[in-house]
Amino acid sequence: MFENLSKTELYAMLCGVFTACLIISNIIAGKTFDFFSFTLPCGVVIFPVIYIVNDVLAEVYGYEKARKVILLGFLMNLVAVICYNITIMLPAPVFFENSDAYSIVLGSTFRLLLASFAAYLVGSLVNAKMMVILKKWNEEKLFVRCIVSTLFGEGLDAIIFIFIGFFGTMPLEALLVMILVQALFKTIYEIIVYPLTKIVITKVKGLPEI
Repeated sequence: MFENLSKTELYAMLCGVFTACLIISNIIAGKTFDFFSFTLPCGVVIFPVIYIVNDVLAEVYGYEKARKVILLGFLMNLVAVICYNITIMLPAPVFFENSDAYSIVLGSTFRLLLASFAAYLVGSLVNAKMMVILKKWNEEKLFVRCIVSTLFGEGLDAIIFIFIGFFGTMPLEALLVMILVQALFKTIYEIIVYPLTKIVITKVKGLPEI
């Protein structure tokens, strides 16, 4: 799959995947679902993919390049949100019957946007930074780096998003359970797909620079 690509070419592709997944995640995060009697935001469906790409970027390309992709994703998501709100404000023709549904799906309160943006920036940057720090400590233990960095990143992501987005709307105990379950769900997900993450990292490391 990667044989005909250079690291530079793949970096550009990973930027696209990362950014697309981030924009998708913020569209679906407005809905929650029941998971064995626990309530989780639907963003957990795709956020693990974002963190796997984050791991690959930090492990192969280093923290600075990973940080640039994270900030690019933040900027493009901001552009998407601005575009959503502009289109919601534009008057629809009388024959367009889905204005309310469109607004519900693509619109968002300032509180949820703030929660999403803050959680994403902190969680993603911490995830990437932990990958680099742990690599300096022990370069051989890729599994430990991937899982520990995700646990830290996802933990902070869950704490920030859920407290900013939902504090005061549900009991504190429910918030804490939601944070714990979300962080564990994403971490377990990455443990399950770790073999794939390892294959991708190994393949990318073997690519030519240009």
